[in-house]
Amino acid sequence: MRDLRLRWACEEAGLPYNVQTIPFEDRETNHLMLQPFGQVPFMSDGELQLFESGACLLYLAQKTEKLMPRCAIEQAHTNQWIFSALNSIEIVSVPWWFLNISGNAENDLTKWLSNRLDQLEAILSERDWLVADTFTVADLLMADVLRVPSVRAYGNRPATEAYIIRTTDRPAFKKAYADQMVHFELADASRA
Repeated sequence: MRDLRLRWACEEAGLPYNVQTIPFEDRETNHLMLQPFGQVPFMSDGELQLFESGACLLYLAQKTEKLMPRCAIEQAHTNQWIFSALNSIEIVSVPWWFLNISGNAENDLTKWLSNRLDQLEAILSERDWLVADTFTVADLLMADVLRVPSVRAYGNRPATEAYIIRTTDRPAFKKAYADQMVHFELADASRA
């Protein structure tokens, strides 16, 4: 559901958008011209075609101060946390989660994930937001990575939990999430 990230960013920034469905059948070949790995999300903005949620979020964030500070140092810090969400947290949480649901709860990634989440807990216990004392696209992405139920439930990390609640309690997240669920329900109904 990484496509929720783009919808959420557009809601936060007040950017107009429209969502299109790609059929699940033949998903590995039906949109390779737009996403070379046959995945979602990907986006179009006029002549621009982008894939990978991180790249799309960076592009959207550059359009507005609501997601990206204008100070060069704060932008660099925001980018740092975007990459951190993808390359330090999600890179271990996704395979850990997959191994858990596959019946391998005691896997080699558990200690790695625990260390990363503990390190992040220490940071979040000292601040409300990752950069510049304000919500940015880095918070959007980090909270989306952390809100996966099995990752969220793993361990006792009160500062991280408060951060997830604070971030997902935003009206833009609630609207994006509700719209996403309606979109999925309509797609399911049309297949039934």
